[in-house]
Amino acid sequence: MNLQPTRPSPRLRRPRALGLLALASLLVVGCRTVDGGFVWVDSLAGSAVEGPYLIAPGDTLSVRVFNQEGISGNVRVRSDGMITMPFLNDVEAGGLTPVLLAQRLQARLKDFLVNPVVTVALQETRPLEVSVIGEVQRAGIYRLEPGAGLLTALAAASGFTDFADRDRIFVVRSGTLRIRFTYKALSQARERASQFRLRPGDVVVVE
Repeated sequence: MNLQPTRPSPRLRRPRALGLLALASLLVVGCRTVDGGFVWVDSLAGSAVEGPYLIAPGDTLSVRVFNQEGISGNVRVRSDGMITMPFLNDVEAGGLTPVLLAQRLQARLKDFLVNPVVTVALQETRPLEVSVIGEVQRAGIYRLEPGAGLLTALAAASGFTDFADRDRIFVVRSGTLRIRFTYKALSQARERASQFRLRPGDVVVVE
């Protein structure tokens, strides 16, 4: 029985979407060429299933330095993963957790302040955009709510085709890691697969 289609969030403009979809397909092919393997979602470390939030380009961060309003404020992470801070100029934020970034800012601010105390909070996340390709009714790039799981992405693509192998559902992450799922595990709330959360740039492949 196919997943019931839901109304997906507005899709990206067609030219850009087609280009990104083609790139996603190449990444999948390249991934298979490199190792040809996969890892079951149950074999992943806990941090890889749910994982701490990692800062990425497009995020807006609230950076607060205790008793230093002049250097506190909201900053947006640039496309190169950097933010700009008073005294420090460019600081690498992409790929770090908010806690780790706060620790690094504190360490660097010690050259200018006595015992600085820094807190970093996520003010606004970048859109969660994932590609869904293979044996689905509507392959494409979808913008989902942050924290969405794999079932949400499959529903946005209007479910499976008649030729889909529901035991061979993959998420390709970072172009190299292929994580395998079965539809049965995804649909059972007690299974670890149902706890998996998609990240921006993930490619969902149904074989």
